[in-house]
Amino acid sequence: MKYMILSYATQHDYDGMAGKDTDGPAWTPEQFAAMGEFMQKFTTELAESGELVETRGLAAPALTRRIGSRNGEVVVTDGPYAETQEVLAGYWVVECDSLDRATEIAARLNETPAPEHVRAAAYADIRPLMEHQEELLT
Repeated sequence: MKYMILSYATQHDYDGMAGKDTDGPAWTPEQFAAMGEFMQKFTTELAESGELVETRGLAAPALTRRIGSRNGEVVVTDGPYAETQEVLAGYWVVECDSLDRATEIAARLNETPAPEHVRAAAYADIRPLMEHQEELLT
């Protein structure tokens, strides 16, 4: 079974990692480097175990566009969005034996080096990936 592990952040988090002024402590270059090293090791271990299908980090929310419609017309909104703080920051698609194993993998993300205020708010979601439309009915 394939599962998607989704990690979340805010524009504020992206700004802090980039060393920009925020209303909280910015990341140090050492913290940012440690986070990058952890993510590289985490991903390499998943690839070596044969469980990694794909992974990507996503650009800052300020570089996002949302497409919707209003009164039958296409509406394009540039990010970040006032109505939401947290956005998808990155994902891993893993193929493993069970939801429990996917949960074990995602739980390792709690070890990611980061400033304490970032770690305290961090979370990830795990979602099974569907192969067929009929799976929506189960």
